[in-house]
This record gives sequence, structure tokens and C-alpha cells, in this order.
Amino acid sequence: MTLDFPGQTALVTGAGRGIGREIVRQLATRNVKIIAICRTCSDLDSLKKEFPTNVIAIELDLRNWTATRKALEPYADKIDMLVNNAAYAKCTPLGEITEQECDDHYSLNVKAIINVTQCVTVGMKQRRSGSIVNVSSLAGLVGYKDHLVYGSSKAAVDLMTKIMALELGPYNIRVNSINPGVTNTEMAKVGWSDPERRDWMLSRCPLGRFNEPVEIAQAVLFLLNQKSGLINGVNLPIDGGIYTTKM
Repeated sequence: MTLDFPGQTALVTGAGRGIGREIVRQLATRNVKIIAICRTCSDLDSLKKEFPTNVIAIELDLRNWTATRKALEPYADKIDMLVNNAAYAKCTPLGEITEQECDDHYSLNVKAIINVTQCVTVGMKQRRSGSIVNVSSLAGLVGYKDHLVYGSSKAAVDLMTKIMALELGPYNIRVNSINPGVTNTEMAKVGWSDPERRDWMLSRCPLGRFNEPVEIAQAVLFLLNQKSGLINGVNLPIDGGIYTTKM
């Protein structure tokens, strides 16, 4: 299946590394104009070098509500597709969780998605067209030890996806989320670098391996594309079948 995006512009948050960067790469090969958001200078510079023609890279801390709205204002009415990918992850057992850890997760994983989506959908509503993919996690669907704050923030993303789909559907704007299992990125090292934990998770995966970023990116592109034109309000696990086992 060929996925084309003629003349379209996408906004991708958390675009500097891992899944976000692969999404940018896949969109760029299809001649999509991309507004790529990241908050690390080194990642910003490498984005500009890798994608010099059709990527506008913006350094931005999405946890700053006002700065985000100001930075997106020049582009908000031009965006056809949005990928809310930026996220924070830290694994802490119940009893050791701090207020700061809660704030770090919810300000980026939840509040930033609300803020960015509100900015971008002004133009989408006027054109009565758009597609949004929120990058959630399998941890939003299944309970994992030490994932209380991260998992609950991703569960919030899943419900926000459904409510956004309900409210934006009448404007012909689709909203879906993907729920990747463990993916071979730097973030995966946070929770799954320990061999015992890694082997435990792999033993529960019917396909017996973790995701690669390109596999997640390809699913995102399908949901963004009009070939998935009646898929709306879906939380899609991408995990090799782990979710089917119900853990």
C-alpha cells in the first residue's frame, strides 16, 4: 500500500529522537512538510542537517503552556496532520513517587497534548479536515510494576483520544492513538534495560521480540493517511500480541 500526502504539512512533537525522529524520517521521504518540535539543541541541529529542505525544526519546551502557544501561532492554521509524540518517562515504585515526578509526567504527557491540539485544530476546523495521532503506550492499557505515574498519564492520553475524536469528528478531523509496547529506543532503557525485566516481557510476547521505531512510524503514517479514513477514536496496541495475553 502506497501512502501519499500530497501538499500536506505535519507537526511532530518529540521529533529529535527515537519514535518521533523515525516518524519525521518517514514523512520526509513522502515529501511532507514537517514542523518538528524538540527541546534539545543537539537533536535540533542534527534534524536540520538530516532534513535540510522540508523540515522546520523548532526548539521548544512543551511544558511551557504560553511559550508553546506563541511558537505555534505562525504555523497553527497551516497544519494538516499532528503527531503528539513528546513524552516523559520515569519508573518509580509506589511510596517513592515525588510531586515533581507527577508534575513532570502530567505537564508533558497530558497538558502539552491538550495545549498543542487546541492550537492546531483551529485551522483544521476551519478547513474541516485533519488527522491526529497521539503516541500513548501499552502501559496505558496494562498495569506494570513501577509505572504508576507514567502508566496513568498514558491512560489519560487514551481517554483524551476518544473524547477528542468525539468532539472533532463533526469537523472531519480524526483522532487516534497508538500504544506501543517496548520499542528499541533510548527511552526503553529507562524501564527495560535490566535483563530479568527484559526477558520477562519477551516471554509474554507471542512474536518474541520488541518493536523497532520504523514499525511504529509506519502505523502512525497509516492512521494519518486518508486510507484509514473511517478509523477514529481507536487505541491501537502495537506490541507483538502482548495485550492479547492480558498479562
